[in-house]
Amino acid sequence: MERPVLPGNARLAVGVGASRGVALAEVDETLRAALADAGLSADAVAIVATVAAKRGEPAIRALAEALGAELRDYAAEVLAGVAVPHPSSAVGAAVGTPSVAEAAAITATRGGELLIAKTRSRRHPSMCTIAVARHRVGGNPT
Repeated sequence: MERPVLPGNARLAVGVGASRGVALAEVDETLRAALADAGLSADAVAIVATVAAKRGEPAIRALAEALGAELRDYAAEVLAGVAVPHPSSAVGAAVGTPSVAEAAAITATRGGELLIAKTRSRRHPSMCTIAVARHRVGGNPT
């Protein structure tokens, strides 16, 4: 599998979708496994983004803090307007947008390139998804 080539100052945005009460360990291991599989470093993460309804979720807040990243949240209506490769009608019914992780990552990078598509936790039941995006080459950094 070809790995994305990132400039030295690349800044990534991680979109996080999560069920209420998800553990930080589950979100963190899901992100780190996905980053490792893609050959990316957690050190490049500048933003953790989610839907506004999940901003107060302790694990999402703790993830942003642990990464030294800015936490951003977006209204469900904003995320619902973002074209994503893996929408979910179940997520749409639950939070008002068919995508949280992918749409939040793309929105946080102002329409950036999705490097890691929606990735579910490997735990059963899965309580989170993550996606990672970066600004398009030549775009302004976040």
